[in-house]
Amino acid sequence: MEKDWQIVFSTKKAYEAEMVRGLLETAGLEPVVMNAQDSSYLFGDVEVYVSPEQAEQAEAIIKSIDNE
Repeated sequence: MEKDWQIVFSTKKAYEAEMVRGLLETAGLEPVVMNAQDSSYLFGDVEVYVSPEQAEQAEAIIKSIDNE
């Protein structure tokens, strides 16, 4: 992953991050999912990142699904 990527989504549930990743990919973006959860105790977050150039568009897409 390149430097300066921006986080656009964070959750405790890995499947939610994967759904957001799929939605962003369908829109033509190139998201990256980083799972920072501890494998035994499941604390920490699963985060979706995009390049700075795609951050605004990704946030708008995510916000549109939150409003539905």
